[in-house]
Amino acid sequence: MLLLDHISLSIAGKPLLEDVSLSVPTGHKVGIVGRNGIGKSTFMKMIAGELTPDQGSLTLPKNARIGMLAQETEAGQDTVIDRALRFDTERTDLLARADQEQDAEKLSEIHMRLDAIEAHSAEARAARILKGLGFDQMDQHRAVSEYSGGWRMRISLAGLLFSEPDVLLLDEPTNYLDLEGTIWLENYLRSYPHTIFLISHDRSILNSSVTSILHMSDQKLTLYQGNYDQFNRTRIERAVHAQKAAEKQSAKRAHLQSFVDRFRYKASKAKQAQSKLKILEKMEPVVLSSSEQPASFNFPTPEELAPPIVKLEDVAVGYEDKTILSQLNLRIDQDDRIGLLGQNGQGKSTLLKLISGVLPPQRGSFKAHSKLRIGYFAQHQLDALVGQDTPRQHLQHARPNMPEKEHRSILARSGLYEEQADTKVAFLSGGQKAKLSLCLAVLDAPHLLILDEPTNHLDLESREALALALLNYEGAVMIVSHDPYLLSAIVDRLWLVKDGGVSVYENDLTHYRNSLLGDTPRPSKTVKKQKPVKLSKSEQSALLAPLRKEITQCEARIEKLGAMNTKLMEQLGDKELYQQNSTERYDFLRRKHYELKNAMKKAESLWINAVDALEAKEEEFRTTHE
Repeated sequence: MLLLDHISLSIAGKPLLEDVSLSVPTGHKVGIVGRNGIGKSTFMKMIAGELTPDQGSLTLPKNARIGMLAQETEAGQDTVIDRALRFDTERTDLLARADQEQDAEKLSEIHMRLDAIEAHSAEARAARILKGLGFDQMDQHRAVSEYSGGWRMRISLAGLLFSEPDVLLLDEPTNYLDLEGTIWLENYLRSYPHTIFLISHDRSILNSSVTSILHMSDQKLTLYQGNYDQFNRTRIERAVHAQKAAEKQSAKRAHLQSFVDRFRYKASKAKQAQSKLKILEKMEPVVLSSSEQPASFNFPTPEELAPPIVKLEDVAVGYEDKTILSQLNLRIDQDDRIGLLGQNGQGKSTLLKLISGVLPPQRGSFKAHSKLRIGYFAQHQLDALVGQDTPRQHLQHARPNMPEKEHRSILARSGLYEEQADTKVAFLSGGQKAKLSLCLAVLDAPHLLILDEPTNHLDLESREALALALLNYEGAVMIVSHDPYLLSAIVDRLWLVKDGGVSVYENDLTHYRNSLLGDTPRPSKTVKKQKPVKLSKSEQSALLAPLRKEITQCEARIEKLGAMNTKLMEQLGDKELYQQNSTERYDFLRRKHYELKNAMKKAESLWINAVDALEAKEEEFRTTHE
């Protein structure tokens, strides 16, 4: 059990925790959440023993092995598999002793211990973990020095998971992974046999892999049972109750103060006034939790172009003489929402560079609409920002003739408010830099927005706000993301980049996830078709009537949902929602928007199925009577 007893912790004079007491049972899988800069990583370092609290005590089970991912991983000539195996320090030490031990009895004890820790299966276990994180058998026997920093972090993550510490500390582990690695990690953590503390802004992993949520806010820690969605519902309910209690108390204080002000100097009422004054003095105020301004993105609307906006025929693309992707026959329309699937190294970023115009085609026909504007966001663009300039100055360089007031308005619509707008980029957080890069990417109201891992530095609220903005965006979107929640929220088409080509993935994200985990649903048995029977016109009409009725009902449902969505978007567009302390209202409206979106998708799917069924039945009748 992790036990915090009246812990206080500060960094550079900034208090992060104040008189916190908490217990977390052994074996719990805990997701740590809270706004950026609240101190989540610092708290995790305290659990790891890298920091000492200012006061109070932290207790962990005796002899518990604690494992935390290092911030950097050095290169070396050792192989990937050997590096991962080294993380099990006991096994490494025992093997070294076995090579040197001369005493038969002691050597026997060493081998007994090696059997007890299942050292004989260590390499196979490490290989399975490495494979899940993207290293095939050949990759596992390459030198660590051949890999970039991000891939070396994957090796360290694999080694940490292989060593199986009693307390596993993970700080944004999916930042180093692609979608495939993220899906594998989610599944792996669900069956991890020991305690986990996980910092993540990935809603999917917080829903699927943890059993409780630890919320950091206002220098306090609150433990909620359940996954992130359950926590979010509970937190909103508590906030609503606290708001009502504060309003009720405020009204009562006003009433008491009014009585005191009227009668404190009137002899007949003086005693009552003094009594009420004492009540006022003893009344502890209901304090509402502090919160940031609601995260928001608001992308400009491009004019509509005739489809297709991009068309590829037998295109090949690569670098110099090396072809990465070939035989590309693809089409993009302005209403497309395309998610790219495929493991790292298959060519997803290459495809994005081709579509964006960064890479020219090596051969084939690449046609783009003459008026097409493209917005492109990638992680490397954060490093290209000028550290000594403020976000407002970046916008001033891009739009020198635009008034300062408009610059500030554009930044605010991207979640960069007054203070951040005038802060040098060098001092902004990763999330704030990402918001600035997104703001610059959509400045020209692009018809096609290309996003390469846009959420790496964004917190949960900002990710949801980005999803909402993309849902309302009237241009095409192509996105690579390791965030399954974001993909499932906005994408309606999937392309699989694999084996040097790009193909349309006909199934959904759930099917893709299951296929990666080896749990692909089996195809249904083929049903033998019976010989069709000729029917009269009246019999045909009777059979078609239910389908026509279903289509009419679906259309009415879609129209009703559209009207509800229009009304909801008007409420979300109300400026007062972002100027007042309306976090609960904002969260409520966002949830309703997602519910409406899912309901609309379902209604449209039912309508399409009904139309297809009607056309198929009509075709069957025509064929039967020919």
